[in-house]
Amino acid sequence: MPTTIFNQSISVHHAGKIPVFSFFSKFIDWCRNQEEDRLFWLAISLTIHGCILVPIAILAVMLAGNALGLFMLVLISMGMSLVANLAAMPTKITIPIFALSILIDIGVFIACAVIGLS
Repeated sequence: MPTTIFNQSISVHHAGKIPVFSFFSKFIDWCRNQEEDRLFWLAISLTIHGCILVPIAILAVMLAGNALGLFMLVLISMGMSLVANLAAMPTKITIPIFALSILIDIGVFIACAVIGLS
C-alpha cells in the first residue's frame, strides 16, 4: 500500500511593521488577567477609598474652604468605584475606574493645595 506525503509551505511577507502595543492596551490586557482576583480588587478599592482617600480628601476640602464642587468630586469618585464593584463588572472595567477615581482624588488634593495657598 503506497503512502503519499505532501509537504506544503506557506510564506508570509510582512511589510516590516512590528505591532506596537500602547500602554493602555497593555494595561487593559493586564486588567483582563486579574479576573480571578476580583474580590481582592473589590476589597482594595473599598478600603483605599472608604478608609484612606475619601476621609483625607474631605478634610482637605474642609481646610481649603468647603468648596462644594470639590466636595462633590470626592463623593463622585468614591461612588464611581463603589457602583462599578457592586454591579459586578469585570475587572477590565473596575480597575480602570478605580485608577480614574484615584486620579480625581489627586486632582482634588492639588486643587485644595492651590486654594489653600492663595
